[in-house]
Amino acid sequence: MGYKKIGEEISFADLAVSKSLEHNRSVKLMERINKVISWRNVEAMLMEYYDTGRNKEGADAYPPLLLLKCMLLQKWFRIPSDPELENQINDRISFKTFLGLPMDKQSPDHSTFSRFRSRLSKEAMIKLNNVVLQEFAKRGLSINEGIAVDARLVRSASKPLSNDEIKKEREKRNTSEGRLDKNGNSMKFNRDMESDWTIKNEKPHYGLKEHASVDVDSGLVLATTMTPASDHDSKYLPYLALASCHTKESIKKVYADKGYYGEPNRYFLHLNGIEDKIMRKDTKTAKLTEIEKIRNKKISKKRYIVEQYFGLSHLHDGAYRARFTTMIKNTLDVMWRQMAFNLFRGSKILLAT
Repeated sequence: MGYKKIGEEISFADLAVSKSLEHNRSVKLMERINKVISWRNVEAMLMEYYDTGRNKEGADAYPPLLLLKCMLLQKWFRIPSDPELENQINDRISFKTFLGLPMDKQSPDHSTFSRFRSRLSKEAMIKLNNVVLQEFAKRGLSINEGIAVDARLVRSASKPLSNDEIKKEREKRNTSEGRLDKNGNSMKFNRDMESDWTIKNEKPHYGLKEHASVDVDSGLVLATTMTPASDHDSKYLPYLALASCHTKESIKKVYADKGYYGEPNRYFLHLNGIEDKIMRKDTKTAKLTEIEKIRNKKISKKRYIVEQYFGLSHLHDGAYRARFTTMIKNTLDVMWRQMAFNLFRGSKILLAT
């Protein structure tokens, strides 16, 4: 077993369509991204975490870099499912060009995408995103001057249940019978057991919460993770600040809304020499001063960048609803979104200067 030989021979079909690609906007987008990223460095990191294809026995596997690029295509072009991704790769010349897949070669099967996604751990995705961000840092993009942190609610992929129903379902799931379908076979599809309830703007919400940090200058997403919806935003500020460090230089400032205000976060920032740009709020013992109100307005003009990321991913990637029914799969999904978003945005900034 090894890796399939992809794109080593040019077919007549490749030659016939080459001229038609000169003005293809999708190809232009992917050419722009190819100019600002070293896929060799991404592949080197990927190979540290991906074992499939290394055994001598069995059929050859698809190169993992090709599969990684397929995941990015799915995000960039808003493709809702793996079967549809397979279909579009077979149908679109621009996709095959980006993948280095000859016109007479078929796309990997949709089940291959699913297996590839499941074989990459959270640690692997963090490292891969780190490689992308380091590439941009080498090219002069800011990723440590200051970050804006925030969280947004995400609807569960499953139908809402009451707290009592959730408790019963979790107890049932922990039994051997609870993991079998009505025919006694292992369940292939399970409902979401990790979402829960919270209240926002006096409205109940059942689902998850995405926490993210975004560089206030470049707009690149530096860290992201998922939790149950009831988890308070405030306690994830230290995690986001530490996870946003992708170079030897430390984060200099952290911008956040009033939900992150409190002594624990202020102490964390002070202890780590990070400038506190958390908006202040009224307390039981003191009202905001005029100076603090002016300060809050200045901070809001910086921290909007993370809300912009949420808005764009909500609009273009369906981020308002979880794609999967487990926390780990949804966490990995937002990390794929992070990589796709950063490659798109970083390439646009670098080639515009």
